[in-house]
Amino acid sequence: MTRVSETMDGWRCERETVRNWCGGNPHCHAGVRATARDANGISASPDDVESAGGLFSQRAEGNIPRNDLNVTIANVKTPTAFGFGGWVAMTKGDGGQDVLMGDLVLTQEEVNPVMSALLDNGLEVTALHNHFFFDEPRVFFMHVHGMGTPAALATKLKPALAMIGKPATTPAPAAPSAKPGFDPAAIAKIVGHQGDTNGTVYKITVGRDDLSIKDMGASINARMGLNTWAAFVGTDANAAVAGDVAMLANEVQPVLKALRQNGLQVVAIHQHMTSTQPTIYFLHYWGTGPTTKLATGFKAALDQLGKK
Repeated sequence: MTRVSETMDGWRCERETVRNWCGGNPHCHAGVRATARDANGISASPDDVESAGGLFSQRAEGNIPRNDLNVTIANVKTPTAFGFGGWVAMTKGDGGQDVLMGDLVLTQEEVNPVMSALLDNGLEVTALHNHFFFDEPRVFFMHVHGMGTPAALATKLKPALAMIGKPATTPAPAAPSAKPGFDPAAIAKIVGHQGDTNGTVYKITVGRDDLSIKDMGASINARMGLNTWAAFVGTDANAAVAGDVAMLANEVQPVLKALRQNGLQVVAIHQHMTSTQPTIYFLHYWGTGPTTKLATGFKAALDQLGKK
């Protein structure tokens, strides 16, 4: 495995190091995904990052989808992409160190063993909560945080990731032809933002570019978890939506009112990070009905964010 060039800001990260996050877990799809931008903000490919002699910044990010779980919410079958994909990401922080953040998707039996593995290896657990009601099996979400070199952080994370999931129960992936049973363009038009399709799920993610949030010197952006999103599944007439809204303190009540006035259920309100300023609150919601109604409800909540 080749080493990515040392960058201007001193980040050195090996592909093998990031792959080792997985700790033998077959559900972990970790690797280096380079986002390279020159001084003018022009993107380059991962190969360009390696051949450019360290002129670009890059990121390391691992995805941990729970493809071994078959989750229903209020008896609605939900694919992994609907909201059961864990992740871990690193970005540059203070003093030549890197900041790690992530969100692990766990069954209730996995919560405490994974927590012990994280804490015993020097990582922090910053939140533990639900995202859904009436889910079977029960699923919980654990946010992790750490600071150090990429290699050290990968080593600390590996024992916890090795405890997640059971290889023997991984179902066959969805057929490549699987697609949403509704019109994604109609949802995007209502919301005012484009999304991405993953099998039968259409997901819109909106960053909080209006905020400047730092954690140990690292800029916390959409990739590091500072975002609002909505995932849709089903048909135009009978769909489900689930999502997460990232809010300042003064936005919490307006967002709550917007969601409830549009018939969406509030599932949880909590923090994901413990050391950011200002404090960011996250609200998880769920709803069923026609896609137009669900998209309108999400849009109403989105409109409460970033008001001057």
